[in-house]
Order: sequence, then C-alpha cells, then structure tokens
Amino acid sequence: MKIDTPTTLTPRPATVTGRQSLSAAMVNAARVASAHRAAPATITGRGSRSAAGNSGGAFSAGRLFVDISFTVTDQGCAYVGGVQAAEDRDGDGLVANVIDITDPADARVDDFRHLNSVDRRPDLPTGKGLVIAEGVLVVQRMLASRFTPHAFLGTDRRLQELAADLAGVAVPYYRASAEVMAEIVGFHLNRGVLAAARRPAELGVADVLTGASTVAVLEGVNDHENLGSIFRNAAGLGVDAVVFGAGCADPLYRRAVRVSMGHALLVPFARAGSWPADLNIMRDNGFRLLAMTPSPQARTLSEVIDELSDEKVAVLVGAEGPGLTETALRAADARVRIPMARGTDSLNVATAAALAFYERVRRVDDAAEGRGGGGARQ
Repeated sequence: MKIDTPTTLTPRPATVTGRQSLSAAMVNAARVASAHRAAPATITGRGSRSAAGNSGGAFSAGRLFVDISFTVTDQGCAYVGGVQAAEDRDGDGLVANVIDITDPADARVDDFRHLNSVDRRPDLPTGKGLVIAEGVLVVQRMLASRFTPHAFLGTDRRLQELAADLAGVAVPYYRASAEVMAEIVGFHLNRGVLAAARRPAELGVADVLTGASTVAVLEGVNDHENLGSIFRNAAGLGVDAVVFGAGCADPLYRRAVRVSMGHALLVPFARAGSWPADLNIMRDNGFRLLAMTPSPQARTLSEVIDELSDEKVAVLVGAEGPGLTETALRAADARVRIPMARGTDSLNVATAAALAFYERVRRVDDAAEGRGGGGARQ
C-alpha cells in the first residue's frame, strides 16, 4: 500500500538499496529528490537498508518515511552490468556488486555447475578444487572463515537475508530466479544461495595444535555425512582442532560442509603427512592420546577423562564398522570405551565422538569451576 504523507523535511543525502525497474538499484550515498514536492523523504519496498523486492528500492532518510516514487540525482550513479551502482564515497562499504543472471548458460556462473556430478563437480580436489557453501547460515560461516568467497549465486530473497553480511564484500552476487539457478547447478536448491571459494594452503599438524587443548583425530572416516557431523559436534563441544589420519574423506566436499553447518570451515584441521607417526607430534606437544574402541578390556571413557582434566587430550576415532587400526590403537596412551547396553556393541562414529567431546568439555568446565574459574561455558 502506498501512503502519501506530507512532511517539511528538506532534501538530504541518503542511502538507497533494492531494485527498481529502470530507474534505481543498489545505490549508495546518493542524493534523492522526491517526485512528490511536499515529501523529499521517500520509501518504496521494504523500507530498510536491506535490498527490497521487485516493487522498488528502499530509501532511508533516518526520519519520516513516505512510500512514493523517487529519482536519483547523484551523478556518481552509473549502470554497471545491468545494475545501477554508486561510488562508495563515504567508505561505509555498502556498495553491492549484484549481477542478474537470466541465461543458465552464462559463463560467469560456471563455478556453480554440475554440483551432483561424480567427476565434474567443482569441489573435486583434482578438478577446480573449490569449496562450495550452501545456504544462508553456511555462507555466513564461510564469510567468517579463512575461506574467502570469490562469487555468490542466489535468489533475491537470499540476497536480502545476507545484506548485512555482504556489506563491504567486493565480489559478485549473481542473482537468479530459482528456476534459472536449478538449471545452472543441476537440481532445485531449496537453500537458495551458494558461495564459492578457492582452497587456501593447508595447515600442518603443528599449526593446528598451537594453543589447542582438545583435538579430534580421525582414521578411516570416509563418509562425508559422518565427517560433517563430527565437525559440527566438535564446534559445539569445545574441540579446538581436527587431525586426519589415513583413509579419511575430503572435509571440504560440499555435503560435508553442509552437514557440518559450515563448521568444517571454522574448526582448524590438518592432514597427517605420515600416519600414524605424526601422532608423535601431538605427544611432543603434551597431548595424551585416547583411542576409542568397543573392546570390553578398555577403560571407560568417563573414568580416563576424569583423570586428565588438567592435561591436553587427543581423542582418536576410527571408521564406521572396523574402528581404529591396531597400529593406531598401539600408538595411543590409553584405550577407552563407552559402556553399552546388552546387545549393542557400538555407536555411530559421529555419535561416539560427540559423547567423548561432551565428557571432555564437562570435565574441563567442572575443573575450572572448582578452581574458581567460573561455570561451564555457554
């Protein structure tokens, strides 16, 4: 609904964002002159600094809002790639590089093609080696990580939701309809937005151990969903880093990143260059190595964790089914188990790891509280 409200406000510099049919879009620090002589302050669309819908842009003068038309009079505005943009004169970082994609064959979105392909998907380490973030939350976590996105592909709705996160991010957001996006990626993407980043140089084992007190060590975990779940559990339960031994899946595969809710991009990880010899790097850095096993001869997890509240701990977990190899078990300082009800010998690897992480964070927090260091972390 449009409302004409007279006001005595005088024209002033303002910020306009959003989309107009031919007259205004993504304009920053522009001076706006209202088409309504009595109302120099106008608002069309959502009425905020985030991008508006097809009905128009959003203009904020910081005071009275009136939903009427406007024209842009700032000479700094110019059409760029089909989108009107403005020079960021005041340095507020709000200029957005939004490019509308209407042709699914547009080469500018090639990094987002074939996401379900076995041999052509862009996140193959042997191919383009990209990291693909899927969904608003995962994209936000990519933006907060060391993985720097070089392009986004998404709907207008997701652009609005990410407006604050994309402020100052000088990379293109390729805006497309859900139908065009489905043709580009090869299937309908419910989450509505993707980000692509190149893989940075990998961290070494010694790098991720710096400042860490709890580390997860994986051997043979080759299922991407289990891997993603372990990262999500690690982030939520205070694990400082993840180290990959032999036979592990790629933690930067799109499904692993998605299942981890983006935490695979935030929790530091490293691959052991020599397995299991690199376990000695952890031991040299003061870590006690606990190998998880269903063996009834192992000590209970809680019993051993309780003894190590003031020490650094590395929790070793193995592949679904076979578990840790005998070589890895021999390299550990202790073998630990989760007591199971009769008739069940083990848990899913991600679930077992989560229980170990919980026991560790519980005991560390209890110890800190006992020393007067405050209660459990929130």
